[in-house]
Amino acid sequence: MINQHIIRNIIIETPSKPGNFAKVATAIGIAEGDIGDITTLKSGALTTLRDISVTCKSEVQLQQVISNIEAIGGGVKILAVTDDVLKAHEGGKIAMKRRVDVRSLGDLQRIYTPGVASVCMEIFNHPEKANYFTSIGTSVAIVTDGTAILGLGNIGSVAGMPVMEGKAVLLDQFVGLSGVPILLNTSDPDEIVETVKHIHQGFGAILLEDIGSPHCFEIEERLKAELSIPVMHDDQHGTAVVALAAVISACKSTGVDPKKAVIGQIGLGAAGLAICRMLMAYGVEEVYGIDRQEDATDRLVNYGGKTKATLEEMMESCDIIVATTGVSGLIKPEMVRKGQIILALSNPNPEILPSVAIAAGAAFAADGRSVNNVIGFPGIFKGALDAGAKEITYPTLIAASLAIVDHTKQGELIPNPLDPTLHHHVARAVEEAANSAK
Repeated sequence: MINQHIIRNIIIETPSKPGNFAKVATAIGIAEGDIGDITTLKSGALTTLRDISVTCKSEVQLQQVISNIEAIGGGVKILAVTDDVLKAHEGGKIAMKRRVDVRSLGDLQRIYTPGVASVCMEIFNHPEKANYFTSIGTSVAIVTDGTAILGLGNIGSVAGMPVMEGKAVLLDQFVGLSGVPILLNTSDPDEIVETVKHIHQGFGAILLEDIGSPHCFEIEERLKAELSIPVMHDDQHGTAVVALAAVISACKSTGVDPKKAVIGQIGLGAAGLAICRMLMAYGVEEVYGIDRQEDATDRLVNYGGKTKATLEEMMESCDIIVATTGVSGLIKPEMVRKGQIILALSNPNPEILPSVAIAAGAAFAADGRSVNNVIGFPGIFKGALDAGAKEITYPTLIAASLAIVDHTKQGELIPNPLDPTLHHHVARAVEEAANSAK
């Protein structure tokens, strides 16, 4: 069953007296609702109006939140419950926009006919100038077949379009790149590879997104081998970059040398296998993986990793545990070894809650809410394009991870994804690593 969190905005009026908002927050907390943004819409002498974003795990929990607030009384009122998530997506989140104005016939002649012909011939005679005189060098194709959309599964590429638009928004806002969603109605690796090969000339890079396992591995490997522009499956390597950064930051907080630690990866899907490969590329000497599917563990072994027989054996023998199974509550408190680092990264519900892991003896624990690939992929693509790289390599990905760690405040796991300097810091590190490899 799909576990889909519900986000609602609750407009609440309270008497303008100290303590009333605390009652509202307590009512939401008792129902285990998660408070997000709080916007004060009006602060009057008699009443205060607030817009509170609340995340719930189900409609039943949402109704409990509403009932708890309504039961406060004393002038506390719910004026509206709105779905601002749907509202934010009305009409889509992106559009192709012009970068120049056409205000005269002279403008028209320069940007279109007859002036544009000379630019066309300049590119014909010097193909490399297409990156300078067109948008190709700053455009990224966001390609999906819709087989692994978020935690929702195979819902198709059209239903996944809001995710692709979201990627495009982040590329534009954080690093100034144009992301163009490409929705495919096939999951056949041959057809996907051929389609991308036929359209790739209009883009500076290819971002593969929400393509399911195991065909995602074949598709990425073939496209990387056959195209001369950067190709990256974000669910694999974008996630792995941020996960490696999180592991390094957690080790810094606990005084552990990650390269000497025994690290166990639970779940060897697209993200899990990529995390193992990233850890090995970074220099971790002992990386173990476990998965219910034998072909998944075989892939890890082919890449040089090792396996464990059971989950219990993994928990007993590893210093650091990373989990990406999507199975809520998979790791039981009694499995936790004292002093372990546990990163239970499945969203929306982790394999074990950080608070439960800490109470069971873990030295450090975190979930996947903060370990999000948005921290990595914008800067990775920006850096690769700025360097004129033909591929995204492990040295560039590791450089991105280290840049994230370098930008992480002491005591935190990873930096704030909304920090604009972060993405340019990552881009510069990737560009330098790519240039040094030329």
